[in-house]
Amino acid sequence: EFREMSFTIQLSAVSGTCQLRRSIRRHKERVSVQCKSTKEWTNSTMKSKTASVDEIRATRLITAIKTPYLADGKVDLGAYDALVEKQISAGVGGLIVGGTTGEGQLMSWDEHIMLIAHTAKLYGDQLQIIGNTGSNSTKEAVHATSQGFAVGMDAALHINPYYGKTSKTGILAHFNAVLDFGPTIVYNVPARTSQDITPDIMLNLAEHENFAGVKECEGNERIKAYSNEGLVCWTGNDDEAHDARYEAGAVGVISVTSNIVPGLMTELISNGPNPELRDTLLPLMEWLFAEPNPIGLNTMLAMLDCAEPVFRLPYVPFDANLRARGAELITEIGLVHTPGDKILDIADDEFILLDEW
Repeated sequence: EFREMSFTIQLSAVSGTCQLRRSIRRHKERVSVQCKSTKEWTNSTMKSKTASVDEIRATRLITAIKTPYLADGKVDLGAYDALVEKQISAGVGGLIVGGTTGEGQLMSWDEHIMLIAHTAKLYGDQLQIIGNTGSNSTKEAVHATSQGFAVGMDAALHINPYYGKTSKTGILAHFNAVLDFGPTIVYNVPARTSQDITPDIMLNLAEHENFAGVKECEGNERIKAYSNEGLVCWTGNDDEAHDARYEAGAVGVISVTSNIVPGLMTELISNGPNPELRDTLLPLMEWLFAEPNPIGLNTMLAMLDCAEPVFRLPYVPFDANLRARGAELITEIGLVHTPGDKILDIADDEFILLDEW
């Protein structure tokens, strides 16, 4: 009787295991269908409302727009809108919303998608809205990208998984999971990710119909090689932008400096070689990156009274000596070229540093 009972239990266990496996398989199939359906819905719904891959590729100057804050650390939409409108009036062609410069890494995804939606609804008919929906988690990147296109962004900016790095096969799988949603700019910045997206990977990704191009930070030699292969490139290095555009074949630049002098950066990238203007702007570019971005930009926009002097930690403002040098540079270039109408002398204790918001 014991042997019969044991045999019966074993059969039940095997049967239960088989049922569980079938259930898991059916669940995976349903999830796969749901994911495919989500991508198809996003593509079919938004394709007529957002930019095409070719329109993204033709955009020369894209500003990685600053996200300003109120004293309590919430996003200051009034100040943000004023900055965006200055970009539009200066002829900037596109915005990266919630990028590293815009401190997407310090935002909740709710804030992030809200800001993309806000920008697309108000300004989507005046310039290209490119949402930074990348993540080192493929699941998060897929979800955020689906949401971003659903609320009206024209393209996505995607980085390779950082810190928790993966293999080349994993990088390809990560990007292919998000490329299906719509026009995508792949962002290569090994200084931040500690992993280069090598040319063999990039050329493979470029075969996807939604690959718009690459924001490349590995220098103009890499950009020239890609340009020769027919890949659209934006340099991510402001100090190399002029030569990238006119010597290495880049379509343009995804810029931090254009937050401060949007009209001059438009002129630099769009109106033909201009070494004199390049050399005029280089000291400002060097100043902006004297500490890791976006510290310099945040400091300068506060000095120009375009944003409250509020910093979400871990970012802190430039010290008094650097701030004084920045004021001198703006005076030399001309305040008229900036989004501000004054230069404030902000004391150290007037900056608000937030460890929660």
